Amino acid sequence: MRMRKKKHLRERLDKINSYFLVIERDVSNVKKAIEDKKIIDLESAFGNNNPVEIDIGCGKGAFVTALSKNHKDVNYIAVEMMENIILLAGEKAEKEKLTNLKYINTGAEYLPRYLKEKSISKIYLNFSPPYPQKSYSNRRLTNMRYLEVYSKLLTDDGVIYQKTDDKYFFDYSVDNYIKCGYFVEILTSDSADEYVKIITEYENKFIKLGMPIYALKATRKTQN
Repeated sequence: MRMRKKKHLRERLDKINSYFLVIERDVSNVKKAIEDKKIIDLESAFGNNNPVEIDIGCGKGAFVTALSKNHKDVNYIAVEMMENIILLAGEKAEKEKLTNLKYINTGAEYLPRYLKEKSISKIYLNFSPPYPQKSYSNRRLTNMRYLEVYSKLLTDDGVIYQKTDDKYFFDYSVDNYIKCGYFVEILTSDSADEYVKIITEYENKFIKLGMPIYALKATRKTQN
């Protein structure tokens, strides 16, 4: 079902414009978009050279907002392609007066247009659509074409964190990480890793329904 456009969407986005690094997708062809670089100067955007982490498919922003509040010495970029949703996330950041959180309104495949290679220390993928139909597998955010994008963006010791309620999608993702040269650590609910402690909007719903949550940490293997 198509989501109805929020009332006064453009006016509300303009009001919080300072939180957005990108609020357009002016080139529909991915290859052309990447060739037409619009690299963001992240040091100027945030006013410092702190490490940068990105939350891809940030939804309404509860997860990345919590991270931003807990880690003032890290800069966060939340990525979401739907304007209706990223509006709510941006308004949440504005309400909290966060200075280490910015937003990019685009799809993950366009990120090399805006972000330099080896500029991101961590990537978060929370409850991405699993696209169970085989014909739609290239849309999964852990498809090899996306993992190749992430590998270019991540620092040499970069990390990808992922949560999902879909076991098939989880296993599919693990296989692809390994194929792409990552070391995969399965995270459990009693893990000391902060990632499993921060509950997303979707995760809270699934927990109440008694559904299992699958989480992992994929670390790049540096070349000797």
